[in-house]
Amino acid sequence: MRQRKTWLVTGASKGIGLTLAKQLLSQGYNVAATSRDIHSLETALGQKSRQLLPLAMDLTNEKDVAEKLQTAISHFGTVDVVVNNAGYGLMGGLEELTDTEGRANFEVNVFGMLNVIRNILPHLRANNNGHIFNISSIGGFNGGFPAFGIYCATKFAVSGLTESLFHEVKPFGIEVTLVMPGYFRTNFLSEGSIVKPQTEIEAYQNVRAVQKSHLDEINANQPGNPEKAAAALIAVANMKNPSLNLFLGPDAYQLAKDKIALIQADMATYERLATQTSFE
Repeated sequence: MRQRKTWLVTGASKGIGLTLAKQLLSQGYNVAATSRDIHSLETALGQKSRQLLPLAMDLTNEKDVAEKLQTAISHFGTVDVVVNNAGYGLMGGLEELTDTEGRANFEVNVFGMLNVIRNILPHLRANNNGHIFNISSIGGFNGGFPAFGIYCATKFAVSGLTESLFHEVKPFGIEVTLVMPGYFRTNFLSEGSIVKPQTEIEAYQNVRAVQKSHLDEINANQPGNPEKAAAALIAVANMKNPSLNLFLGPDAYQLAKDKIALIQADMATYERLATQTSFE
């Protein structure tokens, strides 16, 4: 396996992205770290050096993404591992959220990721080497969360495109890992990382209950340790022929098992009716 020394991590000013960047730097890896705000990035990680390149990147601007990726390649000579971590959460019932609110979440969580993938692949293909980690969520596999319909939809999209990407780039020696974390104790549920609906509909008490529990009870009490999540990503990056799907955390595993059991039960319920659909 070729050495993969240089990482690019989006959304690296906080959360798992920041924890991962710090671990990588402490272990001697090169890190190109991106965020919308260069000041917060430099405050969290430090100034530009031979080992670290902080970059202000607007994921929704493909030209800016392409320019910053080229800056990283020029600075380090290569980029070997890409972690598409940037994104934000959006809460609210589907009826409550406006078209603008929903599209904005997709613009960052899905199309921003695609901007990075589309512009880094020519470099990785030319090297016949690389590893792409796309950070989805357990909400990209199990969507049973009232108040998170749009967010889950963005993460289901990430899961789907990543599965296709895994097969598309395999001939070029590029590995792809779909990461589906459960609840990790980061600031994801804090202000700036999660957005509430501009307009709430009183009738959706189940949505309000889930929203309240996440903000008031789950926030700061998540069971997952981000240091261990970051270590797991580094370990997978050093594996030979890593698998596609990485459910991260015991809660993610349980929610995945619950979803698989539900699918199996539903398939059994409808199998006789649903399989009698071919031409005789």
